[in-house]
Amino acid sequence: MGFIKNFQRFKLLLQVLFWGSSLAFALASFYVASDYHFNLGTDILRALILNAGLALGVYINLLVLIPKLLRKKYYIFYAFWLLITMAVSSLLILSLFFVLQHFNRPHLFSTYFFTTGFYVGITSLAKFVHEWIEMQDIALRYHKVERQKLEAELNTLKAQINPHFLFNSLNNIYSLALSNSSKTPQMILKLSDLMRHVLYESRENYISLKKEISFIENFIELQRIRLPENTDLRFELHGDPGNQRIIPLIFEPFVDNAFKHGCKSINPDSFIHISINIDQEWLRFTCENSFEPTEPPTKDKAHGIGLENAKKRLAFLYKEEDYHLEIRSKEPIFSVALNLKLKTNQ
Repeated sequence: MGFIKNFQRFKLLLQVLFWGSSLAFALASFYVASDYHFNLGTDILRALILNAGLALGVYINLLVLIPKLLRKKYYIFYAFWLLITMAVSSLLILSLFFVLQHFNRPHLFSTYFFTTGFYVGITSLAKFVHEWIEMQDIALRYHKVERQKLEAELNTLKAQINPHFLFNSLNNIYSLALSNSSKTPQMILKLSDLMRHVLYESRENYISLKKEISFIENFIELQRIRLPENTDLRFELHGDPGNQRIIPLIFEPFVDNAFKHGCKSINPDSFIHISINIDQEWLRFTCENSFEPTEPPTKDKAHGIGLENAKKRLAFLYKEEDYHLEIRSKEPIFSVALNLKLKTNQ
């Protein structure tokens, strides 16, 4: 970005330097062509005429032909008018030289024509390079702004997790306290460990898969107290987490949703089945639970926030080809299947 600002600031100076160099080159050419004899007044005038003609062709091309024809993809018209411009520029130079020297040298037309073409080509290339640099700078600024926007939204999503998780966990312990359960102190300690994970360890975008699995195991134990005794609760883990990493708290909304509906079920065949399968760099998480047909499983606003939160964080932090999330609701089963490419510790 700084380079572009500096380039714009010194743009006029660069043009002065370019044409000054061209003028010096013309004077040197005349000096050599005249057997190293230098006529100051005449040669300076000839150099000015030459550069004026070249500048005419260059700026007509840069300011008119490229924006009006080439940019709009009128390639044939552009080529035609470019040749006309180069011819007019060359004739102008030749005519002024004729007036200056009082004789006609038509064989010089081709020389000035190709000289004009060379200048037009060089300056066109410089313009295209300049515009390409500007486009790259604009693209970098756009991606930077988009990244900052995504990071801000991701931080907002992370902030939503903490109160949502805390409210649900406190409700569980509250139910134990009402029944004067001896498990209440143990569950409070477990909640303390879980909150430590939520508040501190999950601040990063990616954390240890081992820690995340340990968290979800403890979370399941804490949620178990909500379930009726007849509920079939299963959790299976296959594979070695190794040194893989994953986004924090990605399983929690799905597991919490399963327990929410499992605890309301009066069906003697109600169940919650959760599994995590690790196969090298890929992980497959599945969560299935029964629900009552009279109550659709995702209508609750608070739990809907958790599910949408998980979807957005996946979209922010993983490429489209690196994960696949499928959520199905078909009476009487609600299921979640997440295939996720794991990150490796560097």
